Amino acid sequence: MSAARDMLCDTTRTVLAGADDIAPVEEAGFALLLVAEDEGGFGGDWGDANAVLHIAGMLAPDLPVADVILSGLGDVSMPHRAAATVGLMAGAMGQALSLSIDHVNTRQQFGRRLGKFQAVQQSLAVMACEVAAVDAAAAAMAARLDATGFDAEAAGFEIAAAKLRANRAVGVVTAIAHQVHGAIGFTEEYDLCRVTIPLMRWRGEHGNDAHWARTLGRQVAALGGRGLWEGLTARAG
Repeated sequence: MSAARDMLCDTTRTVLAGADDIAPVEEAGFALLLVAEDEGGFGGDWGDANAVLHIAGMLAPDLPVADVILSGLGDVSMPHRAAATVGLMAGAMGQALSLSIDHVNTRQQFGRRLGKFQAVQQSLAVMACEVAAVDAAAAAMAARLDATGFDAEAAGFEIAAAKLRANRAVGVVTAIAHQVHGAIGFTEEYDLCRVTIPLMRWRGEHGNDAHWARTLGRQVAALGGRGLWEGLTARAG
């Protein structure tokens, strides 16, 4: 499926554009995305699912797209749901950043565009770093899940690291996005709150900060100093 990911993403954008319920997603067959081809599915990998969830986080954060995709796997564990949520969070954070950049490049204060103020630029740079870090964590997690055949236990380190990193980024990303937007960011007529409210909700779903910090800490402690370095370098290779 990875070879057709671009087409998959185009289809996802078309299906989700303006969708106000989950029916179009179900009719498009996204429940078969992770089902093997010899079982009648599309044979997609977790990288494909992550790409679809990223778009869903941007365009339709209130629709249960993750539930539809995971339904194809039958019984799924909490770590699988956490992994899917990371994809949604990465997309929603990217949308918050995009809206923030558009806003500061069009609105003016004291005769200058907001984006010309150094303090605004610095805040957006911090926000962009957080968004990029979550994207990277989501990609590494997807690669590990694909390498282990969607084995959440074998990919437990990457899932814990990615969900914790995404959770921690929520506070920074949402705060800066609303700061640079001013009061506009909270109005129902503007799209920012459509992604920041779900982000704050997702932070506590399928494992909050404390849960994943404990999970990750236990794994790191069990590996020891040498084992942690060897494990990280082995995964990077």
